[in-house]
Amino acid sequence: MGRKKRGLIGIVLLLALAILLYRHFSHPTPVEFKTVKVTKRDLQQSVLATGQLDAVRKVDVGAQVSGQLESLNVEIGDTVKKGQLLGIIDPQQALNSIREGEATLQELRANLQQAQAEQQLAAVTLQRNRELAKVQAVARQDLDKYATELTVKKAQVDTIKAQIAKNQASLDTARLNLTYTRIEAPMDGDVVQITTLQGQTVIAAQQAPNILTLADMHTMLVKAQVSEADVINLKPGQKAWFTVLGDPNKRFDGVLKDIQPTPEKVNNAIFYYARFEVPNPDGLLRLQMTAQVHIQLSAVNDALAIPLVALGDQIADERYHVSVLEQGKEEKREVTIGIRNNTDVQIVSGLSVGEEVIISRGGAETN
Repeated sequence: MGRKKRGLIGIVLLLALAILLYRHFSHPTPVEFKTVKVTKRDLQQSVLATGQLDAVRKVDVGAQVSGQLESLNVEIGDTVKKGQLLGIIDPQQALNSIREGEATLQELRANLQQAQAEQQLAAVTLQRNRELAKVQAVARQDLDKYATELTVKKAQVDTIKAQIAKNQASLDTARLNLTYTRIEAPMDGDVVQITTLQGQTVIAAQQAPNILTLADMHTMLVKAQVSEADVINLKPGQKAWFTVLGDPNKRFDGVLKDIQPTPEKVNNAIFYYARFEVPNPDGLLRLQMTAQVHIQLSAVNDALAIPLVALGDQIADERYHVSVLEQGKEEKREVTIGIRNNTDVQIVSGLSVGEEVIISRGGAETN
């Protein structure tokens, strides 16, 4: 009896399993479609890039004379006006050069007066002896000697005048170098970097050493790094905007100024810098900030649009298949597309507002 019971139980279980399988395959799980409606909205096609902020106007303030930086009157972050005194280089060397030049000029002017007096005496002597030569009271040889002496005195006067001019130029240079010991702001701006500290010695023998850097932070320059694949679509005048990491919801708008012709190679990839300017009246933007840049290539207002993921197989250029849900059933449509971005695509023809396009499917379908 035990074996019969076990056999009956097995048969019952097999029947139950067969019934379940029959019900499953004879009533397949319906397919669940996830859809979105075709809507009208403004659509933009943009190039995305990462950029960096810089000041439109930034000046390295250097020293044109050598010496110790005697005082530095500003700190990083200070705002200065054009002509404001920033620092002083020890003026003693320039002052000594001025005193030396003035003394040399004074000596040369005295020598000039003496030489001019001797020239005048030589001229008078020559004239007197010419008168005497008319009555043969002076030998011809002596007359030539007096003429030569006058020529020599004229040359001496000319030489001293040239020395005066040369030393006057040196004195003017020394006075100019004295003004260079005062480091003044060449423009309005903020002190963004200090390279030379108070007490350090600067040497301006070959090039002007940098003391500090000023930047006009009222207008910022955005340098967007654009790939070589996208740069061919860019041109000056296109709308551009960016956000910064600290405030991704705030948008800063500008107009593309230029595309730098010289590329930069980064990890074997070629990039070009596209630049544009934006105002910074509130001082929110700072140097070297990272910018998430969008450069608008085209825009369509009130465009028929669907998500990019709704596009099916490509048929030809700008023509695709799209699946539409009609009365609970899937229907394939052929559509023509326009502009697209990273999320949406414009539908030029093939769909109407309010129709539902399928973007994903769930469940299992059997025949």
